[in-house]
Parts: sequence; C-alpha cells; structure tokens
Amino acid sequence: MHRPLLSQASRPLTFEIDAVNERGEVVPTAIAGEHPLTIYVDKREIVTLMTLGAAPEALTLGYLRNQRLIASLDEIAAVQVDWEVNAVAVTTRHGNGIAECRTEKRTVTTGCGQGTVFGDLMDEIDDIRLPASARLSEATLYGLLDAVRHHESIYKQAGAVHGCALARGSEILMFIEDVGRHNAVDAIAGRMWLDDLLGGDKLFYTTGRLTSEMVIKTAQMGIPFLVSRSGLTQMGWEIARKLGMTMIGRAQGKHYLLFTGEERFTR
Repeated sequence: MHRPLLSQASRPLTFEIDAVNERGEVVPTAIAGEHPLTIYVDKREIVTLMTLGAAPEALTLGYLRNQRLIASLDEIAAVQVDWEVNAVAVTTRHGNGIAECRTEKRTVTTGCGQGTVFGDLMDEIDDIRLPASARLSEATLYGLLDAVRHHESIYKQAGAVHGCALARGSEILMFIEDVGRHNAVDAIAGRMWLDDLLGGDKLFYTTGRLTSEMVIKTAQMGIPFLVSRSGLTQMGWEIARKLGMTMIGRAQGKHYLLFTGEERFTR
C-alpha cells in the first residue's frame, strides 16, 4: 500500500490561563487548544475545520475519506500542515484535485464546531455491509468502558473536547480527542487508512451524541459496534437499524441502553 508523505505538525493540546474562582482567588487553569485548519487539495480550498490540532494529518485524511472525496489512499502523494498559515496542503498523485460534482451538495450536520457531509452519502449507505458474524459480550463492553474511564485525556485536564476510541475487544487501539466529535472520528478514520486497519472486528466509542453523521462514519469504516456515553437522535437510530449496526448509548460504569443490533450482543 502506498503511504503519502506526511508532516508531523501536532499542536500543543492545552494552554494555561489565569481564572478567578468563587472566592476571588486566581487559579491557573488548563484550557483546550482550538485552531482553524483549512484543507486545500491541489491548491483548491475545500473546507476549514476547527481542531485541537492533535493529529492534523490524520484528521485531514479521515475527513477526505469519510466525505467520500478521495476514494483511496493511493491517490494522495502528500499531506503537509503549516500552522503559520493554519492550512494543510494535500497533493494528489494525478494533480487533478477533486471533481466538482463531489462537492456540489453540502449538508451542515449537528457536529460540534459544524460538521459537513458532502455528496449523497445517504444513498451510498445501501452499499455498506457490516459483518453479520461479529459479536459483542456484555463483559467486553464493561471492560471497554473501564478502559476509557482510566485513559488519560485532555478532557480530564481541561474539558471542552470530545473523545473517540477505536478498540479491539476491551483493548483501546487508539484514542483521539478534538473540539468536535466529527473531527475525532475523522482522525481515527485517517489513522486506520494509514495503518491499513479493517473495522470488522473493532468497536468504536465516542463521548458524543449518536447522530446520523456518527453512524454513517462508523459504518464507512466497516465497524459493526458503536458505543457512546451520550444519547442518540432519531435519524441516527433509523440508520443504525437499517445498517444492522449494534448501537449502545448512555454507557457508563455498569449501565447502558442497547438501541439497535441486539442480535450481535450477548449478556
């Protein structure tokens, strides 16, 4: 598999400021970073994302993958981030950029910071097939929730971010945080692309709501299990049912609600 030339341009994830508490005391306080990152593909501006800046190259790749703007990693020659101009330059191997027909239809979604979905993704979900033989046990779910609870995170230091995790069983393979949950899932999608990881035996965990966007992106990565500590939306539920995805929400400690895909879940 071809691997594009990548910059390594992670930003500082937290910054310290002075705040004043209820007693009038000055308290040094960690806050999460937030930076604009404009994606250019062959010098054509595509979108500006607001990001923590933890994994900008993976975020860019995952965004292009999940929006179905670029079909294969082999099409990309380089991804170079320059924080001096808050931009990332994506160079394709053929140099022709992205066909305008792929970016004509744009839907603003409910993602924090403002998510976008290009094209007719709702029409394309009919082509997604999740593995019917995959199974998730209650014990594995509890193990994953415990692993997430003990994972060191920016949220524990500064709050104001969403986190997403890719897991095999209860083992966390990667954990990424960003100012919006859609950014965090895109960054994981990008890393899966780079590492040639398949999703059929994986679980996806998010701290954010189970919206249509989260369900579609998880399905595009081929992952049959989606878990959140938060709730869900009606469209998220309807799409998960249509796909046969096992979706679990309100999951913390020993509590959860199984919304769809009960046939894959064993107590």
